[in-house]
Amino acid sequence: MKQPVRIALLQMDIALGDPATNFAKATEWIDQAAAQGTDLIVLPEMWNTAYSLHNIREIADQNGAQTREMIGALAAKHRVNILAGSVADVRDGEVYNTTYLFDRTGAVVGDYSKIHLFRLMDEEKYLQGGEQIGRFSLDGVEIGSMICYDLRFPELSRTLSLSGAQVVFVPAEWPHPRLNHWRHLQIARAIENQMFVVSCNRVGRAGETEFFGHSMVIDPWGEILLEADETEGIHHVTIDLGVVPEIRSRIPIFEDRRPELYSQK
Repeated sequence: MKQPVRIALLQMDIALGDPATNFAKATEWIDQAAAQGTDLIVLPEMWNTAYSLHNIREIADQNGAQTREMIGALAAKHRVNILAGSVADVRDGEVYNTTYLFDRTGAVVGDYSKIHLFRLMDEEKYLQGGEQIGRFSLDGVEIGSMICYDLRFPELSRTLSLSGAQVVFVPAEWPHPRLNHWRHLQIARAIENQMFVVSCNRVGRAGETEFFGHSMVIDPWGEILLEADETEGIHHVTIDLGVVPEIRSRIPIFEDRRPELYSQK
């Protein structure tokens, strides 16, 4: 990615169990974000279906086909990178919560299926967990992706940073009342790994659950570059990835690690 990088976060409400409405809305918002000038567009978690888990197998994207076709065409049309949040998709008879990353040509350059399933929303009853971490190369920059609940597992973000990731993206459907957890976990992940953390959280309601937005961009010092409110909107921020190696050289935490002492499970 060129330096600096302009990012657009699509903080959307999501229609529960209505992929047609959500695909149409995502198309409209991507067109708007691209018209405002951006290098990378980020969507929230499960933006195609939301958590309509009771019928998720019937409404999920089959092998990611619709996501690949629609988002790929939009990325190529606007010559923009798109991290397509995550979608419910069916592969080999199992439903996964999967991120797809598209480059400026519309090609899929990586995908990641959520490895930690959130029991408070019954994910483990309906979804299959992924088996690989989400690390990709985009425009010559190493990046990582986690999804929502993954944020609570510091081992994952540390693994991504050790593998070279300079920025980690977190599409989410993170609800009230855990706003403080959301904010502090992102700041901690950024500071402890000396990398940017970029999140895109949904807004709106699904039954009794209210989602608060507060999509965020945190720099490697833990400074908040962007924090959205609780309403729908497209939020732009510019980051300079050139500060990552400079900060990592100032406080050399990766050189001072003692992994031989961290082996307890």
